[in-house]
Formats: sequence, structure tokens, C-alpha cells
Amino acid sequence: MFFLIKESLQEAGREELQNSSEQYVAVLSSVEWNKYRDSFDMGIEIDPEPSEIFTTKAEVNYDSLTGSFSIPDREDFAREDSKFAFVLDEKGIVFIDDNGRAGEIVESIRNTKKWKIPSLERFIYDFLDQIIKDDLRLMEKYERELDKMEKAISEGEENLPSERINDIRSDIRDLRIHYEQLMDLGQELEENENSFFKQDNLRYFRLFQNRIARLHDTSTSLRDYTVQLRDLYKAHLDIKQNRIITVLTVVTTVFLPLTLIAGWYGMNFRYMPELEWRWGYPVIIAVSIVIVTGSLWFFHKKKWL
Repeated sequence: MFFLIKESLQEAGREELQNSSEQYVAVLSSVEWNKYRDSFDMGIEIDPEPSEIFTTKAEVNYDSLTGSFSIPDREDFAREDSKFAFVLDEKGIVFIDDNGRAGEIVESIRNTKKWKIPSLERFIYDFLDQIIKDDLRLMEKYERELDKMEKAISEGEENLPSERINDIRSDIRDLRIHYEQLMDLGQELEENENSFFKQDNLRYFRLFQNRIARLHDTSTSLRDYTVQLRDLYKAHLDIKQNRIITVLTVVTTVFLPLTLIAGWYGMNFRYMPELEWRWGYPVIIAVSIVIVTGSLWFFHKKKWL
């Protein structure tokens, strides 16, 4: 896939790229890159290898800038990241992509973007923007979900989804790492060490860094929110456990005097006068009732029940 950067991305042939004065975008597989790389005439010190991509980064070469993207799947962060490499100079940018993700983003830009002042810098900004375009909505979704969990915890609902809190926290952690890598990439582009970009157009990279910084701050706040919910949930469990222990303690305390009475009169010594007293049994029942009632009244008055 070869495109010229005009008012929009215009599909072109490989030969047109070499004969045109416009900057270009190319999306190639590893096999195609190895076949056509010399025709792009880029000074590459280390050839990008898509199979060895682990992070999103950019590296300055003598006469080019190379790097890679590792993009988490927003639908399921447990899936493997979409990974591809790129090479750029002042003439254009080449994506080396074997899984199709870079091609999808470029096609989306081609179908939705038109520029009054076309430039490589503006294309790169739109490309980076496509990567994070739905992240704010994702953050809002997580926040609403966490709000519902907080309400459920406050209302004392049972079977709270503590595992879901951990899942959200893990997703946000992956996003924060991704944002930090994108911030480093944006700074490397803005540095413009090889003077590939026009000074006036470096504002696009600053604008992107500002967006990433806001998303990073939001993800940090959500991460702290998940920690607070975990602490709140733990406190909820502790309170519930304390209530159970309190009830057991009260029951034990109430019936402890009755246990003493039962043990006392269970000794059956020969000369215990109450054993042959006609009203002994009713009196013991009455005393037991008075002890239980008095104990319950005392605990209620102290607000231990």
C-alpha cells in the first residue's frame, strides 16, 4: 500500500513515490520491506524487525528515524498487543506491518481525514490520534462501572465483584504504561534531531503530548480509585466480620451465667438444700430468664447490639 500525502491520502504506485515531490506513506509486510527497502533510500543503521517488538518507541539514526508500536487491544487487554515497526525521514514514512493494524489505521485516516495544509507531521499526528481516539470513552466507562461498585459496597450488598476491580486495575496499568511510551515517542518526534520536520509543524507533536498527558493523569486517578475501592471493600468485610464476632460474643456472655448455674447444680452433692426444695426448679427458670433479659437490656443500652 502506497499513498501520497495531498489534501487526503491518495493511493499511488511505488514508482510514483520515487518520482513525486509530495511526501508519502507506505504500508509494507516484512517480505515487501526486504524487497523494496533500497528504493526508499533511508539511512538505517539497525533494520527494524517486527518479530522483536516489545514496546512503543523511536530511535534516531544518522539519516532516518526508526521505531515500533505495541498497541494494547482495548477490547481485551489479555490479548497480544498489535505490533509493527516504522521508518521515516523527511520524504515520508514506511510502516512494516505483518498483522494489518497499521494498514487499518492508515485506511481510517484515508477515509475520514482531509487537510488544508497537508504534511507528514499532520499525518503522523492523525495516526497517533487514531490509536487513542476512543480511550477517553473507555476511561468514562471504567469510571461509571467503579461508581456502581462503590454504591454497591456502601449499600452493603453481598457478593461484590472484587475480581472485576482487579481486572480494571490491571487494564488501567497497561494503558498507563502505553501512554508513558507514547509520551516518550512524542518527545522524540518533537526533538526533531535530524530536522526532518518543519519547525511550525512541531506543534502537532506538542498537541499530541498534551492529550497523552491528560489521559495519563486520568488513568492515574482511576488507578487510585480502584485502590480506594479495594480498601473500602476490605473495610466492608472487616465490619461484617466484626458484627458476627460481636453477636457471638454477646450470645456467649449472656449464656455464661446459665452455664455456671447448670454446672453448679449439676454437681448433685448430697446435702444441697435446693435439690429437694419444691420451688427450686421454677426459681432456677425464673433466675435464668432474669439473667438473660437483664443481659440483653444492658447490651442494648450500651449499644453493643
